[in-house]
Amino acid sequence: MEELYAGTRTIVYRGQRQVDQHRLLINLLRNEFPTFSELLQFQNQYAIAKNLNLSGIIQPYSLEPYGNGNGYIYIYVMEDFGGVSLNQWKRRVGEWGRKSDFFSIALQLVDTLHQLHQQRVIHKDLKPANILIHPETQQVKLIDFSISSLLPRETQEIQNPTVLEGILKVTIWNKSY
Repeated sequence: MEELYAGTRTIVYRGQRQVDQHRLLINLLRNEFPTFSELLQFQNQYAIAKNLNLSGIIQPYSLEPYGNGNGYIYIYVMEDFGGVSLNQWKRRVGEWGRKSDFFSIALQLVDTLHQLHQQRVIHKDLKPANILIHPETQQVKLIDFSISSLLPRETQEIQNPTVLEGILKVTIWNKSY
């Protein structure tokens, strides 16, 4: 297995299923003994993503229990379309490659976010590590729905406007906002 991403909460590996050599992404909790909140977020990303049939997100295959000696943790198994993170892609091609690359990526990302919002899903953790790009085709897919929200059909009032959850980091032509 090849390690693709090591975050503060999870580690993502690229591997193959032994039965049919099908390529997979495998997401593991970093903490051997996760908190209830960490387990809930890990299950949340599978629960939200499994009900979305969108080409712009990594498709989930399964959430598998895995014994750690003192109970169970989970392994989240997803499709592997050969993508790399936006940061890795930028290092390979220069800051953005051609300007047309930037617009192609931005349009795909906007389209996927629009489709998510039509499904009443807010990603809440949009950052370069969660945007995957296939190096040859430049197909863009989102990953990591661990802190995403599924909005109810009715519009509710904001419960606590002083609390912001997640990250929104936008970098355009070497300037972060």
